[in-house]
Amino acid sequence: MLQDNLTALRKAYNLSQEELAKRIGVARQTISKYETGEAVPDIEKCKAIADVFGVSLDDLVNYDSAGDGYGIPPRGKHMFGVVKVGDKGQIVIPSKARKIFDIKPGDNLIVLGDEAQGIAIVKEKWILDMFQGGRDETTLRDR
Repeated sequence: MLQDNLTALRKAYNLSQEELAKRIGVARQTISKYETGEAVPDIEKCKAIADVFGVSLDDLVNYDSAGDGYGIPPRGKHMFGVVKVGDKGQIVIPSKARKIFDIKPGDNLIVLGDEAQGIAIVKEKWILDMFQGGRDETTLRDR
């Protein structure tokens, strides 16, 4: 997966093998070998590559876009997949999302909407903290 992810990221960012090589301190041929699977970068080079593209090291190495067809998300951003809306408007939040955002049964969530950007779901506590001065708008927006 690393070789596919590296190639996809490099192309998505419109970087040549030469440009990426300069950024991480290797020869262009080394990038070519990484992309063909002839060679595997050491952990330091993997970290440097992940930093260039702003993705997590785990996603660089393990992300499988075959399941959803989407590229690697930026560090801290997540694509949890597709959920179906039930007859009464209910959705099931994927378990990975519940784990990452510490959502437990009985938690209160607030549904926000912007007709141009879509729907957001946040924990009630985050909103209350913001109004009480515990969080600034940037922190809330980044959630």
